[in-house]
Amino acid sequence: MADNAEEAKNEQKSKGRPRIHLLDELRGIAVFCMIFYHAFYAMGMIFQFQLGADLIQFFSPAEPFFAGLFILISGIACNLTHSNLERGCKLFFLAYAVTLVTFFAVGPDEVIQFGILHMLSISMIAYGLLTKINAKIPMWLGMTIHIILFVVTFTIAGGYIGIPFLLRYDLPSEWYSTGYFYYLGLPGRDFISSDYFPLMPWLFLFFAGGFFGKLIPAKKFPKFAFKKHLSFFAFFGRHSLIIYLIHQPVIFAILGLVQLIPGVK
Repeated sequence: MADNAEEAKNEQKSKGRPRIHLLDELRGIAVFCMIFYHAFYAMGMIFQFQLGADLIQFFSPAEPFFAGLFILISGIACNLTHSNLERGCKLFFLAYAVTLVTFFAVGPDEVIQFGILHMLSISMIAYGLLTKINAKIPMWLGMTIHIILFVVTFTIAGGYIGIPFLLRYDLPSEWYSTGYFYYLGLPGRDFISSDYFPLMPWLFLFFAGGFFGKLIPAKKFPKFAFKKHLSFFAFFGRHSLIIYLIHQPVIFAILGLVQLIPGVK
């Protein structure tokens, strides 16, 4: 998740550019949904509460939508700073710190090997390295290409690519046998990551947001996006990184206390 404080600082440095409150609000909604999803996951999968298992099964189909919203906005926000490469490198080390913490805290069966932080950090680095090239590509062309790539590769972790209900191409099983390319979306049979967001398809959605975000420096972003609508969710959006880092320990602490109550299961 992006360093929102740095985004705000870069916005203030920009000449007279007001804050885009709609991005904060939409990102905040995505973070809010993420908190509940992770709470249900911990309830059902780790603490073995039947209610949690039922809730995670019910809400699992919605996860790609609020996660996708967050990733898309993170791509758009890349146009609010000139330090994407630096931010990506910082986030990369933070992501693998999370990997170490989850390994020792919950064990190898629930470790986060390549989650949303890992994917976002590499996407930021790639975006920073390709800034000059992307600047030469028309906004709508770049956005359209990456949306198509996102759709086509959305099922790659399942062993195939294609267009839903129209085209399917099964990928060679050998691509998945080594287990070394999980970060690309080619997980091996024994691969485990309790939070898994491979570069394919999610990097393409991030870049689609990056191209759409070109409207910001071009001063063509919709005017209503600069108005405040939902202050509660805007708070979550502005502090998404710190919320991501602390919400799971808080959830575990609460569920641990609940588990001590006699008769609760």
